[in-house]
Amino acid sequence: MRLNLPAPLAIAFEEAESAALRREVPVGAVVADKAGNVIARAGNRTLELKDPTAHAEMLAIRAAAEILGSERLVDCDLHVTLEPCAMCAAAISFARIRRLYFSAGDEKMGAVEHGPRFYSQPTCHHAPDVYSGLGEDRAKAMLKEFFRSRRS
Repeated sequence: MRLNLPAPLAIAFEEAESAALRREVPVGAVVADKAGNVIARAGNRTLELKDPTAHAEMLAIRAAAEILGSERLVDCDLHVTLEPCAMCAAAISFARIRRLYFSAGDEKMGAVEHGPRFYSQPTCHHAPDVYSGLGEDRAKAMLKEFFRSRRS
């Protein structure tokens, strides 16, 4: 199930696959500049780091901020395989990410198009442009297989 995805999103899927091999929830994220050059990449590491904030998005944002020497990632885009949760949506806003691309929606924990719809709240200071559904079937299949294998 390989699609022609933007290069940063294809790399995010590689990170998600690596996370699954580590028995982490398979989510990957990439921060890229506006030309599509990868600045930072990460997969979930909550179990490995014993850190509930070690979501792929948080790790990629932290790494990009360190590499760029700024807490503001104004001309950067985030590519992620799953709709960000409220914590990650807030970090994306605080980092001033330009565009957010995500694959699968998350009806239970998502906070962009589901749940609190973070960027629609009047208290949200910055909302990125949001593009969803790119590689959605692949992301959903990866997540379903991961959770099915954990139950067996």
